[in-house]
Amino acid sequence: MSRTEEVVDGVRRMIVSGELGPGDRLPVEKDLADRLGVSRGSLREGVRALTVLGVLDTRQGDGTYVTSLDPARLMSSLQFVVDLHGDTSARPFHAVRRVLETEAAGLAAHHITPEAVAELRGVLDGVADVVAADPVDHEAFMAADVAFHRIVAAHAGNPVLEALVEALEGRTVRERRWRGRHEAGVEERTLRDHEAIWRALAGGDAEAARVRMAAHLLDVEETLPHVPADADTDAAE
Repeated sequence: MSRTEEVVDGVRRMIVSGELGPGDRLPVEKDLADRLGVSRGSLREGVRALTVLGVLDTRQGDGTYVTSLDPARLMSSLQFVVDLHGDTSARPFHAVRRVLETEAAGLAAHHITPEAVAELRGVLDGVADVVAADPVDHEAFMAADVAFHRIVAAHAGNPVLEALVEALEGRTVRERRWRGRHEAGVEERTLRDHEAIWRALAGGDAEAARVRMAAHLLDVEETLPHVPADADTDAAE
C-alpha cells in the first residue's frame, strides 16, 4: 500500500468508526500526518484523492471537512469510470441500467407523490407536442426522456439506487439520441411506453410499473447493435 493509499484508508477508517462524521473538520495537518504515520506531502495527496471522490471538501483558509457523504455525490466518480469504457461497452451498461430502472419503477409505485405524478404528466404532455411537430425536435425529446426517467428514479425511495441510475444515464444518451434520429417511429413508441409506465405509477401498481419499464428499456437495448461508432458525429449534423 502506498503512502497515499494509507491516508485514504486511514481517513476511511475514521469515518466508518464514527470518529468523523458528515460535516466534521479533520484534525490539523501536522496532527493527522503524525497519527497516520505519513509525511505532510503524502497526507495532501491522500486528501486530494478523497476530495476527488467526494469524501472530503477542502476550504481555503478554513480546513478540510468531511462532506455530507450523500450517495449522489459519492457516486459521481462512477460516471467517470463509465465514461472511460468507450463505445464497445454500451450494451453491458444498458443492461445494468435496465435492471436498476426496472426496480426503481417498482419502488416508485409505492413511494411516488401526487405532485411527482403530476410532474410526470406534464413531461408527457410536453413530449406529445414535440412528437406532433414536423420536424421533431430531437434534443427537446431527449431532454424530456431524461427528465422522465430521473423523476421516476428520484421517487424510488432509495438514494443509492437513484445515484446509480444517474451515473449510468449519461452513458446511454448518445445511443438513444442516435436512435431517435434514425429509427422511424421511435418517439411515438417511447411516448407510448412512458404513458404505460405513468399509468402504472399513478395507479400504485408496482408489478405493472416493473414490467412496463423493463419492456421499454429492453426495446432500447435491442437497438444498440445497430448504432454506429461515429453516432456522436452523425447526431451533430
